[in-house]
Amino acid sequence: MDFTPILPIDQWLLTFFNGSDSLFIDQVAVTLTDGLTWVPLYVAVLFLVVKNNDTMAQIMLTIVCALVCVVISSTVADGIVKPLVGRPRPLNDPVFKDTIDTVAGMFSRQYSFFSGHASNTFSLALFLALLIRSRLATCLLVGWSLLNCWTRLYLGMHYPSDILAGLLWGAFVGTVMYHLYRYLYYRFSPRISYVSSQYTRTGYAYSDVDVMCSVFVFTLLYAVMKALVH
Repeated sequence: MDFTPILPIDQWLLTFFNGSDSLFIDQVAVTLTDGLTWVPLYVAVLFLVVKNNDTMAQIMLTIVCALVCVVISSTVADGIVKPLVGRPRPLNDPVFKDTIDTVAGMFSRQYSFFSGHASNTFSLALFLALLIRSRLATCLLVGWSLLNCWTRLYLGMHYPSDILAGLLWGAFVGTVMYHLYRYLYYRFSPRISYVSSQYTRTGYAYSDVDVMCSVFVFTLLYAVMKALVH
């Protein structure tokens, strides 16, 4: 795949998002790009799903579809496209790497196109947003995915076109998995439309959505506090 026509734009955009002179922001980006940082959020999502589904079949279907989103996104990005395209990451590019900011200890020998972080997080975020149908949850989940995308640009791990392609693939996977979920869900569950100030129209309690949002905020605060004491 020839990236020559878009490379100047890619590089210019990357220099806009990449790095800074702030050790504090460096540490925040390193913390937020680490998958382990988001384990509490995943637990909060699991709590939301378990508490707002009536049967084990409904719970397992939701969990399996969410996991399949991540597996498909990751397999295509990391196992198929990256080796086939073979695009070096910006921080590994012998011509470009000396012009970008990098953070000590951050490196990867994997290829750059397209971003697994972008595709994984966005496929999961879109699937969950369509599932929950809460404006607050949608903003949070999309923001979570875009925040992960920002860390990849900031750390010099990806070009903007890598991120954009990952987001598009993630959107496709998340949408397809949601429609598959709906098809399977209504095979064994009644069609109920919730009309309540306490629930979303798909039956998720706003109070439980608030718990998920609170966990997200506390995770951000953790990243900030960790950067301050680093």
